[in-house]
Amino acid sequence: QVPLVESGGGTVRTGGSLRLSCAASGRPLRNYAMGWFRQAPGKERQFVAGVDWIGDDTYYEDSVRGRFTISRAGGNTVHLQMNTLKPEDTAVYYCAVAQLATPSRVEDFGDWGQGTQVTVSS
Repeated sequence: QVPLVESGGGTVRTGGSLRLSCAASGRPLRNYAMGWFRQAPGKERQFVAGVDWIGDDTYYEDSVRGRFTISRAGGNTVHLQMNTLKPEDTAVYYCAVAQLATPSRVEDFGDWGQGTQVTVSS
């Protein structure tokens, strides 16, 4: 198991920005991709963004591409910079890791953080 701790959630107005961070403790996550998902009330957990273990390959869900940026620092930390936030971005955001190259399905990820709430008010 890989313990993951997210931080950086909060409440912002439409058009605002937030930066989420996720730190994994324990051994270096060599060959593990890291990703962000979100889940709004009454909806399924949705892939948001992912990054490979080196940090070179990033990929995004269509609705956030161009507004969100995922980055990896030091191998065990991942950030999600969220700009131009919209009310539909409101959800609990989860960090996750997977021992795959560029996963994007919920079932690909084996370890999850506890989640951090992001609320965007109109």
